Amino acid sequence: MEHPAISVQIKTLPSGPGVYQYFDENGRILYIGKAKNLKRRVNSYFNKTHDNNRIRILVKKIVRIEHVVVETEMDALLLENNLIKKYQPRYNILLKDDKSYPWICIKKERFPRVFVTRNVIKDGSEYYGPYTNKHTVRILLELIKGLYPLRSCNFDLSEEKIEAKKYKLCLDYHIGNCLAPCEAKVEHEEYEENIKAIRSILRGNFKDSFERFKIQMLEHSRKMEFEEAQKIKEKLEILSTYQSKSTIVNPKISNVDVFSVLTDESYGYVNFLQVAYGAIIRSHTLEIKKKLDETEKEILSLAIIEIRQRFQSQSPEVYLPFSIDLGEKIKVTVPQVGDKKQLVDLSLRNAKYFRMDRFKQMQIVDPDRHTNRLMKQMKADLRLSAEPRHIECFDNSNLQGSNPVAACVVFKNGKPSKKEYRHFNIKTVEGPDDFASMEEVVFRRYKRLQEEGESLPQLIIIDGGKGQLSSALKSLDVLGLRGKIAIVGIAKRLEEIYFPEDPIPLYLDKKSESLKVIQFLRNEAHRFGITFHRNKRSKGAIQSKLDGIPGVGPKTKELLMGHFKSFKRIQASSKQELIAVLGTQKGASVYASLHPKE
Repeated sequence: MEHPAISVQIKTLPSGPGVYQYFDENGRILYIGKAKNLKRRVNSYFNKTHDNNRIRILVKKIVRIEHVVVETEMDALLLENNLIKKYQPRYNILLKDDKSYPWICIKKERFPRVFVTRNVIKDGSEYYGPYTNKHTVRILLELIKGLYPLRSCNFDLSEEKIEAKKYKLCLDYHIGNCLAPCEAKVEHEEYEENIKAIRSILRGNFKDSFERFKIQMLEHSRKMEFEEAQKIKEKLEILSTYQSKSTIVNPKISNVDVFSVLTDESYGYVNFLQVAYGAIIRSHTLEIKKKLDETEKEILSLAIIEIRQRFQSQSPEVYLPFSIDLGEKIKVTVPQVGDKKQLVDLSLRNAKYFRMDRFKQMQIVDPDRHTNRLMKQMKADLRLSAEPRHIECFDNSNLQGSNPVAACVVFKNGKPSKKEYRHFNIKTVEGPDDFASMEEVVFRRYKRLQEEGESLPQLIIIDGGKGQLSSALKSLDVLGLRGKIAIVGIAKRLEEIYFPEDPIPLYLDKKSESLKVIQFLRNEAHRFGITFHRNKRSKGAIQSKLDGIPGVGPKTKELLMGHFKSFKRIQASSKQELIAVLGTQKGASVYASLHPKE
């Protein structure tokens, strides 16, 4: 039930764009949101029943609403982003300023230095980045220093001090790493030209440096200065090698940001690619924890503002998988085909790889968190009343009616518990009757668990369609377990999930983790059952071939199989080998029976 003051506050809300804030009884901010229409959006929280439990709890806690009216929806998005970072409300997805990323700084000073820093100081210096990959920063700095020798000292290189010869040449000059501006070995204008070229490289533009070096190389060649020309040629090769390692796209695509989004039950993953002069100069994926079951559109909207602020992007155009209003200053393109669409697909692939890596890391570093998330996902996907911590899967195996067997595999917390796997020889069914066989093994399995007081699974999976599922249900009815254990069937052809008394199957996403676990269970049950069936048939065949030999009883069979391992090896063995195992008389008799023509 909403607080009495809330209905009054909602009635006075304007219908324009803005940002709203929810407060609890202690004056703490619970949630901050943006809206195109404030009144309609806020009212939607209180005039309907919410499926999401966290939203229901949030609504119960709200006692006061505040709002800020802005001109456009884009202004609302920017304000929402800044307020969330400032107050970090409990029910908002968390956006934190990460100041630990490295930047490349061009220091504001006479004869500027270029170096890596994690501290951005507002002193007029230029900062490029931030770079999320330390390797990229190191390679870029090595490239810059290889092309343009720059000073590394922090001396005050004013004209007066240089003219007064306050400084002496250091080792960097002698090994070719510095042009020695401290002793006026290089003109200020020439040094500034190098800095200008470095700016272009950091922005992803290599064209200016290429042209400049080519002109210098030709000039040295014309003057017969071949050693200097060779040095310039080597710099061209360094620059060319670095550029070839960058991801090159259509050179007409420049100064563009590309975004994609991927979500699961608990997290959203937004990938960002920055494209300049036909090359991808930056890639970053932001992981966002959901709080109120936010949609992909909501997560992407907030992430775009956050990422562009964090990386100080001024790109006038963005490529997105679907349309979002980002204001008049930013052009939004939703490509359908061609190079632009390939960039959006590439961004989505990066988001997927990031998510896969996070899952692998999670399994290693925090396996409990991974398991909890997986169980929660399966509960939601399969519409279960409890998390399926204990799952059992059944499969029948027979070949043209011979040796009918069944297998039951057990998973605990999403992983195989092989010591609890069980085989079943079909006892009450004649011939290849899958339905009756399934009914028998399900009854035997859970009657025994009940008698022994063992824990029952939360989920049973039947390898088969509606027929096998119905047969298993008969046994659960007899045992009084119908409704106490969730049970589903999985049909092989289209991976259809069948529920009791529901003729319409469920189709899970092919990439769903829930489906992958179910397929793993089904494949394990099939493998386990087939192995048992194959061994049984093989054993039966061997026994039948040895049964007709005079003097060969159970002990002799055991002796022969223990030594030769298979009937084929027994048959291929020599008379002396059989005598060595069985003795002279029995060995000669067995050899004669196996080789009647001899």
